[in-house]
Amino acid sequence: MQISNRPRRNRKNQAMRNLVRENAISNNDLIAPLFFIEGNNQRVAIDSMPGQYRLSVDNLVKKVKDLQSLGISCVSLFPAVDEALKTKDAKEAYNPDALNQRAVKEVKNACPDILVMTDIALDPYSSDGHDGLVNDKGEILNDETLEVLGKMALAQAKAGSDIVGPSDMMDSRIGFIRMVLEEEGFKNTSIMAYTAKYASSFYGPFRDALDSAPKAGDKKTYQMDYANSEEALRELYLDEAEGADIVMVKPGLAYLDIIQKLKMNSTLPVAAYNVSGEYAMVKAAAANGWLDEEATMVEMLTSFKRAGADMILTYFAEDMARLNS
Repeated sequence: MQISNRPRRNRKNQAMRNLVRENAISNNDLIAPLFFIEGNNQRVAIDSMPGQYRLSVDNLVKKVKDLQSLGISCVSLFPAVDEALKTKDAKEAYNPDALNQRAVKEVKNACPDILVMTDIALDPYSSDGHDGLVNDKGEILNDETLEVLGKMALAQAKAGSDIVGPSDMMDSRIGFIRMVLEEEGFKNTSIMAYTAKYASSFYGPFRDALDSAPKAGDKKTYQMDYANSEEALRELYLDEAEGADIVMVKPGLAYLDIIQKLKMNSTLPVAAYNVSGEYAMVKAAAANGWLDEEATMVEMLTSFKRAGADMILTYFAEDMARLNS
């Protein structure tokens, strides 16, 4: 039998498969999200995210140093704020002496060459637990929230944040934040827009980590409907026009089509967020012996690259970096 084309020739052994492999994960692709709290020498396990911890700032600095030594060049910081500091106006978000701003300064002082990314949204600071200000009728206020987000971004930039990540999904927040940063002289502070952030069921463990779930209602009036894909392009074009430097899709695993759609319709770098629920599912299945954790991790992260992601925020960052070393 004469067969001219045999695709299996390119799969015949590992060396050949490595030679023709189209996508691979390098440490340069990885951004490590980290949670932190007040106190000293604290390392509090997050039950719904095995292997992840809320770290006091001293231990946060140690963790960042470890990640940098592995070749990870960017971390994304998320503060767990004391409940007593949460208010309806979320003013702690832009307090120059707040936990978040102090942590950024400490990390940048200890590791000046690492990129520090910080989150722009009010939910960790709001007594309502929403990403925006809430009126007495339970409505999330868009334009009023922009003023607070601008103050928040400026406080983070002053503390030393290299990249601010607006995750709030308020309309026009990228443009407003860019305007504030430019006017205050922070022209080199990058914006990674959470461009297509969906109202997802995959965020549960993250909200456990920060105790930031809404006290009433849900986030469906500002986060995107998971049934929609064309809507992501509308958000993309707006974020590009308003001055975003990087665009993001969150969550990642159930939204590979959205990652690809943004990649095919933008010249900006595209990020994917491998979120807490995706991480927790792999950890739970592996703990029960149902999945090979390492193999599943690599396959999952590679799928983001294959879909078009230029960078991946993932709680597997340290594990993947160690595998690469």
